[in-house]
Amino acid sequence: MSSGHETDAALSRRSFMKSSAGVVGGLMVPSIFSLAYAADGDHPAVGNYPAGVQGDTVFVGISVPLTGPYSTEGADEQRGYELAIAQLNAGDSRIKKISPNTKQGVLGKKVVHEVADNETDPNTAVQANTRWIRDKKAMMITGSVSSAVAIACEKLAQREKTPYLACISGSNDTTGKDCQRYGFRSCPFAYNSAKAQAPILADALGKDRKAVYLVPDYTYGHTVYDSMTEFTEALGWKTVGKQLAPLGTSDFSSYLLNIANSDADVMVNIAFGADAANSTKQAKQFGILDKMAYVVPYMSPFLADEVGADIMQDVYGVQDFWWTMADDNQIAKDFVDAFEEKYGDKPRWSAAAAYMQTALWADAVERAGTWYPPAVVKAYEDESVTRDTIYGEAHWRACDHQLVRPIPVVKGKKPADMRNKDDFFEVVGMSGAEEVMPACDHFGCELGPYT
Repeated sequence: MSSGHETDAALSRRSFMKSSAGVVGGLMVPSIFSLAYAADGDHPAVGNYPAGVQGDTVFVGISVPLTGPYSTEGADEQRGYELAIAQLNAGDSRIKKISPNTKQGVLGKKVVHEVADNETDPNTAVQANTRWIRDKKAMMITGSVSSAVAIACEKLAQREKTPYLACISGSNDTTGKDCQRYGFRSCPFAYNSAKAQAPILADALGKDRKAVYLVPDYTYGHTVYDSMTEFTEALGWKTVGKQLAPLGTSDFSSYLLNIANSDADVMVNIAFGADAANSTKQAKQFGILDKMAYVVPYMSPFLADEVGADIMQDVYGVQDFWWTMADDNQIAKDFVDAFEEKYGDKPRWSAAAAYMQTALWADAVERAGTWYPPAVVKAYEDESVTRDTIYGEAHWRACDHQLVRPIPVVKGKKPADMRNKDDFFEVVGMSGAEEVMPACDHFGCELGPYT
């Protein structure tokens, strides 16, 4: 994150990621990658098909925030994408457990890529992806931490008929009212993360709590607030205040003063990335965390690294993935071990989401048996297909392109209970996959046309 209090590991992680941004993934293409499917003429031209698959490589564009309040998450996403691409190109047996039809590359083609800094800005992200679609004939685009970026990019994807894979995007709108036929999201979002954790919060903290919220003032913050209040109030909590803060705020003192005077006994912080770290540190300085329980319902992957275990102990929230899930899941263990072997540290959920999106994209293309974009989309929409993943069993929902998967609820460990420097959390609950999903029409999703 972008605060001035980063650990050496975080700085090293950030420096490494920035140094490789903008580099094409892949050098000389070895002969093992065939020209199969290059002459596939069974379908009409749609998007970059067939122009983008005429050779023995296929291009994907990765637009992540490498600067701004979500930069640490963006840099970690890059690592997850590049691990998955390397495994696909090598025909690694570990990624074949998720995409079982994979041999080497995707449909016999080597995957090459470029990375751009989207600056946590929708316009910058759209410009980068447009350039890749038009100049590089991209067959897939991906990468987001901001939901505003994800929504803008999936609208571009729909116009250009090029699949877009949202990486981190917590807004209900991404697969709700702003859903697109060519957009896909695998991570938890406001509704299902709130529904997964509300009963655990009520049991652990009590059903008669008064909650005050710090809310980022854009689609992600508003929809997480809406869903959290819906499910906690149904269990007895009372909402006593909401403080709206712009994305990228550095001084939260005015908002925290109001929170301190709110008569709440629980502070719920919806901020993400560097905003979450800065507001958490300042809430501690204000004494708020000494008198209120603390909940971070949609928890940043690096929040504990940034603020430390002393502050994060007993803090509840949802993460997409936590690395100790590898203790009970072989596919998760394969991912954690491969990531640690390549990068030297444990993966956070930003990398995990990027890895899984890439693996599941390869699986959809392989099942389609063609690069023809409508056929790839329809392969995603085949609800009869369930895959083993780092989360457990999962499948795509045809009505809104949301991945249906278990969701881990975590609680911060006391420093004395940590097994190692990365052992910040215990998984205290794992939701069922279907039971936390909204009805298909709940948020007004109307997918667009295939062509």
